[in-house]
Amino acid sequence: MCATPTRPEPEATPVLQTLPGDEVRQILWRFAGRYDLAMMIQSTRAVARGPVARLVAEGGRNSHDWTPEKHALLKVFDEAGITSAFMEPGEGGYIEGPKNLALALLAFELSWVDAGAATASLAGNLGLSPIHERGTAEQRAYYMSRAVPPQPGENRSAWRYAFALTEPLPFVGVETGMLCGKIRVAAWPEGGEPLLQVDKRGRFITNMSYANVVTAAVDSDDPRFKGSCMIILEETDPGVFDRGTPTKKLVHQLSSTHDPVFNLTVPASRIIGGYTVKNGVIVPNYSHGEIIEAVFRRTRVTVALMTSAKLLSAVEPVIRYQRTRFRGGEGGPGSPRYEMGLQQKEDALHRLIDVWAAGEAGASLGFEAARLFDRLDPLEKVKDRLFAERKIEGGRAQMKALMAAQKDAMDLVAGPARAGAQGDAARRQALQEDPLVQYAILDCLVNVLCPACKLWNTGHGATMMREAVSLMGGYGITEDCPGFLAQKWMDAQLEATYEGPEAVQRLQLSITMVNELFLAQYRQWIAEMRRLAGTRPDTGACTLATAMQMWLWTLQHLQAAKDPDGSKLYHKSRQGVTFALADALCWLLAARQLILDVQELHDQGPSHPTLADGLPGTLQFYTDLCHVQSARAAGEVGRTCAELLYGYRPHPAWTAESANACYDAAELDALESVIPGIASSARAVSDVTEPGEAHPAKAGPCASFAGLEAFARLRLQLDGCLAGARLAKDRAAEALTTVMIPEALDYPA
Repeated sequence: MCATPTRPEPEATPVLQTLPGDEVRQILWRFAGRYDLAMMIQSTRAVARGPVARLVAEGGRNSHDWTPEKHALLKVFDEAGITSAFMEPGEGGYIEGPKNLALALLAFELSWVDAGAATASLAGNLGLSPIHERGTAEQRAYYMSRAVPPQPGENRSAWRYAFALTEPLPFVGVETGMLCGKIRVAAWPEGGEPLLQVDKRGRFITNMSYANVVTAAVDSDDPRFKGSCMIILEETDPGVFDRGTPTKKLVHQLSSTHDPVFNLTVPASRIIGGYTVKNGVIVPNYSHGEIIEAVFRRTRVTVALMTSAKLLSAVEPVIRYQRTRFRGGEGGPGSPRYEMGLQQKEDALHRLIDVWAAGEAGASLGFEAARLFDRLDPLEKVKDRLFAERKIEGGRAQMKALMAAQKDAMDLVAGPARAGAQGDAARRQALQEDPLVQYAILDCLVNVLCPACKLWNTGHGATMMREAVSLMGGYGITEDCPGFLAQKWMDAQLEATYEGPEAVQRLQLSITMVNELFLAQYRQWIAEMRRLAGTRPDTGACTLATAMQMWLWTLQHLQAAKDPDGSKLYHKSRQGVTFALADALCWLLAARQLILDVQELHDQGPSHPTLADGLPGTLQFYTDLCHVQSARAAGEVGRTCAELLYGYRPHPAWTAESANACYDAAELDALESVIPGIASSARAVSDVTEPGEAHPAKAGPCASFAGLEAFARLRLQLDGCLAGARLAKDRAAEALTTVMIPEALDYPA
């Protein structure tokens, strides 16, 4: 007699044991081998969760004045190496090479506790950035080294820097091209260097309580000076260096913000990037717009990550609050009410998963942008050197050279699919080694990812920060809320406007996201998600790939479509179209990068012995977060695309012609004997005039879907691809009920 076979027990789903630590983050964000960054993080964290947190807990944010207690943080920053992180070793720093990722990590750690402290630190770097990015070699050597704290035996103080771009205009910050600050020639000695008179009033200028040096944007007010520029002002220059009145802001109170006034005489050598003299006219080598473009395209990433840090920092305080909510009331230790509190309720868990997933996706997108800039920076220097060697001068000539490089880059990205010799292996090898081609490929990516992470991380992040605060109940809007969540929520509102409000980011995206080189890479990303879905379907990569395809189809359709009046739909003036598509793209980019980061953890995690015990549970949890975020992104994209495609078509109205086109119910019944089933099928898909009706009781005839059949199929496919997303959310929510957290926050309440 054969024995009855036994069914194997199903494998238990791995469970998240502890909150993710540094080892996990280092793999996710690709700096596991960077000892210098690991040490910088530890030093910065000690400052953030020590002196900064204590100052916030003691009410330091309750005043907009720059107090001695706030000023003392500057010395703490110096001693911890935070101030020196921006400089090269030859200038007194300790991190060699590009520092976009380093500064992003630094901002993330400080913002985990207080974004005002992060701003106070980063604003000094912002003041130096025009010099760092476009200054002459002499300017860089002189000013960068003086920003480093003095070493033992040095009799000097570190110089502090500020960046003065905005003016005291109504609704300041909306238009950075409007400059009231003026520059004119004060004196021009025969054969000597010109002296310039700078008249500048600033608005919302950070670090102005103590800045020794200001990099200011000004425009010409003299026929002997052409265009705009940025210029270096020192507090010892002759004239007026008035720090102005403090800004009465409600947020970022651990940074100093004033409305300064400058009326100074400075030598022309202070023009950032230098100048030439043509026909007796001073011509700056760089306009103020060219300089701030180079600066903001990098510094926007750090601001984006400041908001993501807030969301992830909220997870632990919310879990603790949820579990302890009912302690002290009914139910003693051991009872579900005592041990789990609000975590008995699915709603509280699901909402926290949404907060956590948004924080992780924003961090993934922001750190990827920072890493891309680290790769781009050396290529940009090579590009500038090659242009100089080839005597490619002037904006038009350089643009022409870059367009040729972009054409070559398209050949490389598209690969053998492009016709003829363009698919030749030798040519591809040559293109891969061409620095201008590599520059073009990376440049088009950062031109999308930088505004995307700034827009999505701070915009959607502020919304999700509000959700985090609401999960704390009434406790969330009190001064002593654990994790300072209410202050972080308020701070997020300002971060959404930093370095250009959301409309600026959307405008830039609406231009850069239609770059054919970007779209060629975007198509590769869709294929990449399809391949990943075949091996790890639980990540939600299938859902995301379909949503990405839908976005691309919609973009291409709208670029060729017109509204009922014959006007183009995809046009810079149709921001209801372009901005909506830009928003939708941000959701896709964030979800994709989270999936890629979790795949990196899947591939590299097993080689890290410190992660061995908890890695399966951590991977399962992060995989579920990917699925949750991909589903949310797909929902946003589906809604946006459907609204744009159908919303710009007029809804049919009842006219004599359209009413006559309806089936008559009596006619259908008569035809039933000849064509069985026609009465029921026609009623299901067509307008039918029932007895006593002039036409069906609705707005008008059924709308036509002509030309949108492919989209309708994509939309149906996308809905089906959502399979499993809510199961993933249930698993992730369940993990929140068992994950271990520390007994108390590692910084004071």
